[in-house]
Amino acid sequence: MNNEFVPGFDDDKDDSLKIQLDKVAEVDGCLMVILNGYIDTYNSVYFHKQIGKVVSAGFVNLIFNCASLNYVSSTGIGSFTAFLKLVKPKGGDIVLLNIQPKVYEVFQLLGFSQFFNIKESMADATDFFKRGTPTESTVFPKVFNCPVCSRRLKATKSGRFRCSDCKSILAIDQQGHVFLG
Repeated sequence: MNNEFVPGFDDDKDDSLKIQLDKVAEVDGCLMVILNGYIDTYNSVYFHKQIGKVVSAGFVNLIFNCASLNYVSSTGIGSFTAFLKLVKPKGGDIVLLNIQPKVYEVFQLLGFSQFFNIKESMADATDFFKRGTPTESTVFPKVFNCPVCSRRLKATKSGRFRCSDCKSILAIDQQGHVFLG
């Protein structure tokens, strides 16, 4: 069934991670990637290979449905980061949908929750792609006040940095949202 969207997709299998594909008709170049199982060091190569096939087939807007994903290691989160770097230059993006609380906790602990588009419903996910996201060039440079000491700061790009006054660690995402941590 997956082969109808991405030729050769079902040629490889992994018992610990089942991947099902579904077309998202409302958004151009969009595919839902339904994940069932877990992502760790041992199956991340398989996961990378499969999503590489999806992107090579022309799908650059990806919605990862994580409702049945019950564990993600730091290596798994690294995979999602790699996918983001793969689709962004092609004008695409990724959304993580229906993340279980224990999986979301791993994203938060590693400081990645603010870098991913995490949505609770399919409608929110498709709206995100339909609306389009501001590009870094329209958001940056960004002038803002430190959320801890209110010092006026300027960020030239997204990432993590330290306030020059209070030394708090701050993160700023690609849309210009500022977070502690």
